[in-house]
Amino acid sequence: MKIIVFGATGNTGKRVLAQGLQMGHEMTAFVRNAEKLYEQLGEHSAKQVKVIADDMMDPVSVGEALAHQDAAIIAAGHAGQGEEFVRIIDNIISQCEFQPSFSGRVWVMGGAGLLDIPYTDLIGNNLPGFPPEYKNHNRNFQRLQQTTLDWSIMCPGTMTDSREYPDPVHLHVTTETLPVPIPETIKEYSEADIAGHLFSRLQELNVAYDDVAKCMLDHLELGGAFKRKRVGLAYRSSIAAR
Repeated sequence: MKIIVFGATGNTGKRVLAQGLQMGHEMTAFVRNAEKLYEQLGEHSAKQVKVIADDMMDPVSVGEALAHQDAAIIAAGHAGQGEEFVRIIDNIISQCEFQPSFSGRVWVMGGAGLLDIPYTDLIGNNLPGFPPEYKNHNRNFQRLQQTTLDWSIMCPGTMTDSREYPDPVHLHVTTETLPVPIPETIKEYSEADIAGHLFSRLQELNVAYDDVAKCMLDHLELGGAFKRKRVGLAYRSSIAAR
């Protein structure tokens, strides 16, 4: 497949790029700093990647970069950038819509606070105590809901350089809801108590960057199981309970 990665020098993007090359995909990197990308990739891999160094806020450059691509993985920016982050995502999504030769398959990075909390009608980002900048993910999610593109939004917890759990564990993947067991009694909690409960369990949502990247690359088909879905990840023990 032909895959374009926006933000290919970031912690997630660089792993998507490296894994995509290993899988045999035709990879394009859209970055601000080409030199940084070449340093990360090394000479051999750099020759296998088409590199576009430009401004992700430039509609023309983004639109041209999307031509004839099978999928776009948007790993650019972060919620702490505020309005700039929202504008970056909006511009890329808009160009995905406008580019007639783009397939329509898009992955966008969000966070676990976007996922539904079982037995409630709440998401973490709207609870008291959650960092207000996380609501920028809400705005990106709302933008995706307005498009006809075949999108998915990846919603991990804290991402780490490597797995913090010894084998045997497997990656548990959910759509729309948090990927960890939640007691039904949570529906009786106040919003502040729900937030406290989630804060006490944040470590259960830690997931390695490499596993996040692999999950996106493994689900690039049009009309797949994650079409127009929020996707959550967590590790589960593969040892059967006795």
